Amino acid sequence: MITVSENAKQHALDLMKQDNRPEGTFIRVGVEGGGCSGLSYKLEFDNISKEGDQVFEDKGIKIAVDKKSFLYLIGMELDYTGGLNGKGFIFNNPNASRTCGCGESFSV
Repeated sequence: MITVSENAKQHALDLMKQDNRPEGTFIRVGVEGGGCSGLSYKLEFDNISKEGDQVFEDKGIKIAVDKKSFLYLIGMELDYTGGLNGKGFIFNNPNASRTCGCGESFSV
């Protein structure tokens, strides 16, 4: 399961509205090789499901993850911060053994 904090939910809904995203738009989260810790997070809006997607819904937000990425993201919470140390989506991933300073890459 992948969950969404209230802050992430509200910010995602605001972004979808600002971008005039069509009904049925969801968040696609994934993992790819790269970044200073070995693996990087991907996050984008999508409205087309792909074969093999794992789909979750939390607080009314639908999240899709490809099968390979899901192995690295089981139990993750997507959060959002707008604080002084920077703003953006945060990946609270219990599977990450090490993360980089910016929080955009990790290793297991």
